[in-house]
Amino acid sequence: MRRLLVGLVAAAALAGCDGARPDSPRQQWQQQIAELQRTTASDPNAIEAWVKLARAQIGLGDGVGAEATVKAALGAGANDEYLRPLLARAYALQGDGSRALQTLDGGPIAPAMIGEAAWVAGDVHLDNGDLGAARDAYDRAVRELPRNSMLWVDVARFRDANADTLGARDAVDFAIELDRGNCAALAYKANLVRTQQGLTASLGWYDRALAADPDNADALIEQAATFGDLGRYKDMLASLRRAAPLVPRNPRLYYLQAVLAARGDNYALARSLLQRTRGALDEEPGFMLLSAIVELQLGGEAVAATWGDRLVAEQPENFTARRILAAADWADGDTDAAAEALAPIVARADADSWSLLLSARIAAELGQQVASTGFLARAASLSRGGAAPFAVSDSYGLLVTGADAEPLNPAKAIPAIAADITAGNVGSAIARATKLRDANRGVADAHILLGDTALAGGRTDLAIQSYRAARDLDAGERTTLRLANALFVAGDSAGSGAAILALRDSQPSSIAADLLAGHLAMDIEHWDQAIAHFERVRQRIGNRDVVVLRELAHAWAAKGDKDRALRLIGLAYRLQPLNSEIMLFYADLLEQRGDRQGAEDLREKAEQIGQ
Repeated sequence: MRRLLVGLVAAAALAGCDGARPDSPRQQWQQQIAELQRTTASDPNAIEAWVKLARAQIGLGDGVGAEATVKAALGAGANDEYLRPLLARAYALQGDGSRALQTLDGGPIAPAMIGEAAWVAGDVHLDNGDLGAARDAYDRAVRELPRNSMLWVDVARFRDANADTLGARDAVDFAIELDRGNCAALAYKANLVRTQQGLTASLGWYDRALAADPDNADALIEQAATFGDLGRYKDMLASLRRAAPLVPRNPRLYYLQAVLAARGDNYALARSLLQRTRGALDEEPGFMLLSAIVELQLGGEAVAATWGDRLVAEQPENFTARRILAAADWADGDTDAAAEALAPIVARADADSWSLLLSARIAAELGQQVASTGFLARAASLSRGGAAPFAVSDSYGLLVTGADAEPLNPAKAIPAIAADITAGNVGSAIARATKLRDANRGVADAHILLGDTALAGGRTDLAIQSYRAARDLDAGERTTLRLANALFVAGDSAGSGAAILALRDSQPSSIAADLLAGHLAMDIEHWDQAIAHFERVRQRIGNRDVVVLRELAHAWAAKGDKDRALRLIGLAYRLQPLNSEIMLFYADLLEQRGDRQGAEDLREKAEQIGQ
C-alpha cells in the first residue's frame, strides 16, 4: 500500500536564482509607479497622473493600490464615467468579482471605455463559470478593442474553458501576432502546446515567455509544474525559487513545493506547505488528492478519508481517489466504507489487481469468504478484461426522445448514444455522435465521443480517423491510447506501436506509455528497451505491479542475468502467490540455481491451483 501511495505522489498534478533584470516589464512598471507617485504627491490634483498610476498598478496586478489610486483620482475631480471600468478592474484583481460587476452597473460608462468595461465583465463572468455571459461580454470587448493583444489572451482563456481548442489556439496566436513580446500570450501558448503537443514541446514556449518577461510569476509557476510532470525536479525547484520572491504567498507555489516535498518522502513538510495555502485550493482535485496521500502517510487516516470523500463526491469516476479513500478507510478500521469505495472499480471487468487484492482482504474481514476467493482468483489471473465504453441506466425510449429533441446537448445525446449501442442501433449512435462532432470540430472530446461510438459499433476505420483528429487537438494519454488501441484492433501493430512511442516521447512521465512500450519491446525480444521502459515504471510506482516485475524478470533472464531475474520474480510471487505462471517461472529459476526442492514445491502448488 505504501508503494501505491508513493506512486500516486509521483503522478499527482504538480513546488540557482536569477536576480530581476533592469529592463524587465515588472521593473518598468515599478519605475513608472515610483515616478507617478512622486508626481501625485507634489500635485494631488494631477488627474492624468492619477489615471496613469492606476493603469500601471493594474499592469502590475496591484488591485488594492489601483483601487486607492482610482478613488484618489475621483476625489481630484476625475470623470467617474471614464474611471468606472478601472475601478471595476481593481476589484476584480482583488478577487471581488461581484463588486466589480456592481461598479460597472453603477452608472454610465464613457464611450471610449466601453471595451474595457466589457473586458472586465468577461473576465469576471469567466472566473464565475458563467460562460454564456462571458461570451457576450468578450464579443462586445473585441468589437471595441479588436487589436488589443492582452484582450485576445483572455479570449483564448475563454475558448479553452469552452473546450474549443482550435478557437483558443487561434486567439492566442493572434495575440502573439499583435505583440510578439506579450509574455502572457506566450505563456498561454505554452499551456496550450503542453496539452496539444506534449510536455517537452511546451518548454520552448515557456522559455520565450520568460525571455520577454523574466519576472512573470505565472509563467514560472506553469514552467515549474511542467518540469515536475517531466520528472525534472531540480529544474522545477529552480523555477519555483525564482517565482517565490515575486509572489511569496501564492497558493499554487506552496502546492507545487508540497508535491516536491512529498516526492522526497518529507510528508511533514508537505503537510506544512499545504496548510499555508489557507484553503485557497481546497476545492482543487489535485490538492484534495495530495492532501489525502500526505495525511495517510502521516497516520491521519480519518483526515485522509475526509479528503478522499470530498474528491470522490466531486469526481465519482476518479478511481485513483477511490483507491486512496479505500486505503484510508481500511487503515482507519472502517471496512464497510472501504468496500463501498472500491465497489465501482471491482465491478468492472478491467479492475486492477491492487483493488482486487484489497477487496479480497476486506471481504475476508467482513466474513464474505466466497467474494474474497473470487477477488483473489481475478487478481491472480493477471489478465484484465475490456472496459465498456458506455453504460445505460434509463429506459431506451426516454433517452432517445430527449436526444431527438436536443441533438446538440451532450447531456442528452451521450446517454442516447449508449442506449443505441446497447440496442444494436449502431447507425443511429454514430449519426448522433457525428452531429455533435460537426458542431464542435475544435473540441477534442467531440472527436473522442465519435471514435468511442464507432469503435463500439465495429467501425474501426471511423474510430481511427476520429481519434487522429482528437490527438491533433490533445496529444495526451486519453487520445493517444485510444488511437493506439484502435490501430491494434484494425491489425496495424506498427501504427499502434508508433502512437505509443510518440506518447512516450511527448509525455515522458506517462506510466501507461512506458508500460505499453515495454510490452511491445518484449514481443519483439528487444530486451534492453523493455527493461528501460519497465524500470522507469518501477522507479515511479515501486515494486507493486506484478506484471512489471514478471516482465522484468523474463527480460533479465533472456539476457542471461538469472540472479536479477530470480530476485524480481521472487518479488512478484510475494505480491501474487496464486498465479501459476509466476510459480512455474520461479520454479525454473530456482532449479537453475540448484534449489530442486523449492522448485518442486512451487510446481506442486501450481498444479493444485490448476485443479
